[in-house]
Amino acid sequence: MSDKQIERIRSNGKVPLFIDGEFVDSSTGDWIELNNPATQEVLAQVPVATDDEMRRAVESAKAAFVEWREVPAVERVRYMLKYQTLLKDNQEAVAKVLAEETGKTFADAMGDVWRGIEVVEHACGTTTHMMGETTENVARGIDTHSYVHPIGVCAGITPFNFPAMIPLWMYPLAIACGNAFILKPSEQDPLTPTLLTELFVAAGFPKGLLQVIHGDKRQVDFLLDHPDIKAVSFVGSVPVAEHVYRRGTQNLKRVQAMAGAKNHMVVMPDANREQVVSALVGSSCGAAGQRCMAISVVVLVGEATRDWVDDIKTALADIRPGAPGDDGAAYGPLINRKSRDRVRDIIKGAAAEGADVLLDGSDCTVEGYPDGNWIGPTLFDNVTVDMAVYSEEIFGPALCVMHVDTLEQAIALVNASEYGNGTSIFTKSGAAARKYQHETEVGQVGINLPIPVPAPYFSFTGSKRSFFGDLHAYGKQAVRFYTETKTVISRWPEDDVPDGPNMTIEMK
Repeated sequence: MSDKQIERIRSNGKVPLFIDGEFVDSSTGDWIELNNPATQEVLAQVPVATDDEMRRAVESAKAAFVEWREVPAVERVRYMLKYQTLLKDNQEAVAKVLAEETGKTFADAMGDVWRGIEVVEHACGTTTHMMGETTENVARGIDTHSYVHPIGVCAGITPFNFPAMIPLWMYPLAIACGNAFILKPSEQDPLTPTLLTELFVAAGFPKGLLQVIHGDKRQVDFLLDHPDIKAVSFVGSVPVAEHVYRRGTQNLKRVQAMAGAKNHMVVMPDANREQVVSALVGSSCGAAGQRCMAISVVVLVGEATRDWVDDIKTALADIRPGAPGDDGAAYGPLINRKSRDRVRDIIKGAAAEGADVLLDGSDCTVEGYPDGNWIGPTLFDNVTVDMAVYSEEIFGPALCVMHVDTLEQAIALVNASEYGNGTSIFTKSGAAARKYQHETEVGQVGINLPIPVPAPYFSFTGSKRSFFGDLHAYGKQAVRFYTETKTVISRWPEDDVPDGPNMTIEMK
């Protein structure tokens, strides 16, 4: 992959917009500083796109859609096949940039890119995803056919924590379905989407199908208000998700808004202790806890599990954060100073509320990186539902331990949560696992695995205040989100069959 865009950014210090098939420098006078989370080094300046630039992006996408919707699905898929090949060939190059701007370990960055590639692979099956339905003789001589059509210009607003995976959840499938797309990535790590866009160009897609604009809430609201944008996909915090859903639907758009979470892992006394402890370490602290599927609460069921806390504490104390080039680091820094300070305040507040702080990572330091946004692994025991450390999404490498006597109490605890993104249970009992998966009011359930993220041909099905909308991300539901269904009911009376020379068909 050519790294000319990254070289250009580093030489002039500015992240470009991508409008009408061209990388362009914004004419804005309003810029956002992009910092390395491990060093605070200024990596670039991110533009807050002007209204004129936003309008140009929408007009270009609208014009591109008119032609692209007529391109046969099989031809659209050929472009997408080329794109997935380029992404695979350049996975390491994208991951290196991703690690630098997010602070993720290189292994975590590689996983971020790969999980996005898997969704692109799913988009390559659009020829069958776009098939309609047919029934003959719904009444005498009357047939019904349904056809699947693209809906127009779509937009995506993505968060900082997965700058490759989450954009790739959105625009590849939308474009493969015949739409044009405007991406507004997080201003906290825009370099990765820039590289994804460069590979999109290299795949040969017609210009205008993908636009990339940068900014803040003003650009988000522009997308939510513009009448030519038909659907909006969003991933982010609960307050912003609520705003996006309300404003978008008020403007009569389709909206899918994926939001925050408070995910519980329930541990039964018969579970494998070693597997549980290992799963808890990775699922609570992986990616520095900055993911909506992180396990932030473990619910230990029964008296027999009370002494497991010491094992959890020992395992968590044995890992450490580090910079992207540190192969021994379990995770990297938090994305910015504000996030680090917020987690520090939560840790301090938990102690004040009466939680037992068994591990306090608030004063963590990493040798050679004194300015990094570090939080060490943190563990709270005897947490109760009235504590802020339980009710708030921490979004840091921290784990709350709670104790209940029965599986029924664990289920009641999980169901009382306002969030419904993911949950898991560890047990050797099929009956307990079935009861849990059936009775929990959570969109995604794992059995003996901690982070139940579905494969791309399913859908990402968060619920309650973790999701606002009707149709979820990727899988069949996303195809429905990015398309309309047209139903044709036809009747061709036999009396209308032509006859004459060369017309020898006989109807009996």
